[in-house]
Amino acid sequence: MSPDLRAARAGDDATPHTPAGTAATLPQPLVARTVRVDADTLPDDLTALLPAEGGLSWLRRGDGLVAWGEVARTTSYGPDRFALAEAAWRTAAAHAVVRDEVRVPGTGPVAFGSFAFAAGSRAASTLVVPAVVVGRRGGTAWVTTIDVGAAPGTVRPRPQAPAAAPGPVRYTDGALASEDWQEAVAQAVERIRAGELDKVVLARDVVARTTEPLDQRWVLRRLAADYPSCWTFAVDGIVGATPELLLRSEKGLVTSRVLAGTIRRTGDDAADLTRAATLAHSSKDLEEHEYAVESLTHALEPFCSSANVPETPYVLHLPNVLHLATDVTAVLRTDGEDGPPSSLALAAALHPTAAVAGTPTAAACELIDRIEGMDRGRYAGPVGWVGTDGDGEWGIALRSAELDPDDPHRLRLFAGCGIVAASEPAAELAESEAKLEPMRHALGDG
Repeated sequence: MSPDLRAARAGDDATPHTPAGTAATLPQPLVARTVRVDADTLPDDLTALLPAEGGLSWLRRGDGLVAWGEVARTTSYGPDRFALAEAAWRTAAAHAVVRDEVRVPGTGPVAFGSFAFAAGSRAASTLVVPAVVVGRRGGTAWVTTIDVGAAPGTVRPRPQAPAAAPGPVRYTDGALASEDWQEAVAQAVERIRAGELDKVVLARDVVARTTEPLDQRWVLRRLAADYPSCWTFAVDGIVGATPELLLRSEKGLVTSRVLAGTIRRTGDDAADLTRAATLAHSSKDLEEHEYAVESLTHALEPFCSSANVPETPYVLHLPNVLHLATDVTAVLRTDGEDGPPSSLALAAALHPTAAVAGTPTAAACELIDRIEGMDRGRYAGPVGWVGTDGDGEWGIALRSAELDPDDPHRLRLFAGCGIVAASEPAAELAESEAKLEPMRHALGDG
């Protein structure tokens, strides 16, 4: 069966059947109070504070934000999903009543967001304003409480009952079986060699079914412990640990981490050092990485007065894989009519990067629609948080899974690979398996 026929077979999943627009307003006014707390009174693992259902998370190396409860949300679809959410949050922020006794990034009212990868996706893009946020940054810790139209109550965070294990997990093919996905990779390579595009990122999904109902805190705790250098997230049913920071916007400075070019680790330190050297000199992986860096810097250019882009990438060592990585920094322009853009507006401008779509972007996205055979949902879309000052952090929802809202035993795991002219289908399948490993292990497999 050809990839195009498979895409046709998956027509219900690939065809947009989405409501127009969004719930474009948030209740007003948001009333928030942030107070300092003793960092020593908080658990090392902040996910221990989360309830069994509905928790939100954005953590790295033990610092970041966890939250629970919900006082407001926006839901948006289609090509304007970012702009509509941005407008709703900007209006809410302008009318918010805030008492912030700490004043560091992440204090005051924040909204957690996750956005669909594709404009035609049936998946909702959401911004969620929680009722309680607990944050930690270095030695500073705080609690923010939020309500609508009234002063919020006082909350003293306490560890909750630990999450139960999900039991044995059974995995089945998602939209495409392994053999069919390799066929799609081969077709993509043919298109690239024919000159239709330079690179495309093809993703595959695997369906996991747990024996016991899944408590997402089980996954978050294991991801945070195993991948401390990644950003461990949970937002409205999508969970993961992404190594890729789309952007951090803080006081006029933008930082982004680009990952493209990957090789699996062996578990032997000496062998992995050799693999790192091979990756750093691989023409195929360097080509893939260059496309991703150029894509990001080109998208940032209209918003920034200057940028620092290293000439060569470094090798990022993670427990399961090695990545080529480049950290880009830039200074935001301040001469616009509305001042510097918010982190959410920047995320909209940067998405999708070549690291998750390809080059040229339009051609790559068109090929993804044609041969990938599935709706990515919010996989590979922006995920993170934004404050009322517009600053925030947004990652790319990689190394992730989407929970089924109707079945607590079912979730979809995702992995994607950058395909260029030198790609080999079997090697790309092996790379995708390596990228599935974090979520498999977090579920208790291995």
